[in-house]
Amino acid sequence: MNDSLPPLRVALIGYGYAGKTFHAPLIQSVSGLELAVVASRDADKVHADLPGMVVTDVQAAITDPQISLVVIASPNDTHAPLAHAALEAGKHVVVDKPFALDVGQARELVALAERRQRVLSVFQNRRWDSDFLGVRQVLAQGLLGEVMHVESHIDRFRPQVRARWREQHGPGSGLWYDLGPHLIDQALLLFGVPERVWASMAVQRDGGEVTDWAHVVLEYGRRRVVLHAGMLVAGGSARFTLHGSRGSLVKPRGDRQEAQLLAGIQPGAPGWGEDDNAMCFHDGGAEPSMLPTPAGDQREYYRQLRDAVLGSAPNPVTPLQAVTVMAVLEAAIASAMGGHAVIPDVSVRERLAWDVAAQ
Repeated sequence: MNDSLPPLRVALIGYGYAGKTFHAPLIQSVSGLELAVVASRDADKVHADLPGMVVTDVQAAITDPQISLVVIASPNDTHAPLAHAALEAGKHVVVDKPFALDVGQARELVALAERRQRVLSVFQNRRWDSDFLGVRQVLAQGLLGEVMHVESHIDRFRPQVRARWREQHGPGSGLWYDLGPHLIDQALLLFGVPERVWASMAVQRDGGEVTDWAHVVLEYGRRRVVLHAGMLVAGGSARFTLHGSRGSLVKPRGDRQEAQLLAGIQPGAPGWGEDDNAMCFHDGGAEPSMLPTPAGDQREYYRQLRDAVLGSAPNPVTPLQAVTVMAVLEAAIASAMGGHAVIPDVSVRERLAWDVAAQ
């Protein structure tokens, strides 16, 4: 990065959970980015944290000539139309996951970004979680040999249904749209696009309106990758479990950065992203070996995104990758509804986006 350049001015659209917890503090922690405007209907909430930044007119924020980058962290059904408006206004755009409501919307945004020659990216911050970085490191070292079985869980214990749009009927709501994009993105980074997708989904909580349990199996020849998310897991579920020809790996607990942000810890503060929960490597002996887990740092997404906008680095999460995540997400929904395996609707160009990422 060239420190002599003025910072890129950023407009954040939405100040709900994602905008307040993740985007605002991460943007503010990265040099070369300036959070200049926050568009929200809840002006008092924004003003309490970020005085002087709030506007209630989304279009005014998007079309502000001083804004270079628009970050969309509003409800899922607004992602595609707001991204479209921002690209038409000549802005670079970050969209919180999910990229869109369906593959068709996602492909339209890719085409528009290419015509406008603007950076379009999706916020897959969990690529920089400590647990995933640890698993990726072990796979790169070849400790497990040929990996045949992988389980990736993001489980929570929230037995009470809350009155928020993610848990109520509406387009893009439900646990699979919320956590599925993270689980899929990590799996595709490790193994590429699956041949077929099997899925089962359910509403398990009393009073639940939308999916709050999802179990998805990605098929890669003999390999199976299980993606699982539930809201009635109080404990005992490992974040990652992998079995291979030379051994097994278990990562018991997940990354701490979300909890740190909720506790008011600023990104980059002492202890940020550190993970003292070791990975357990089993090679068939009596006792497992304990492998240190590398620190996570979700700031890396915005560092790389900044450099991509400046033209000095590649896009950290390309729109073609985001389209493919949507294709697998849709395939899982179709499988759960139809009771059969589904082949993801992915073009050759979209598939190649993951081959490049794996290099």
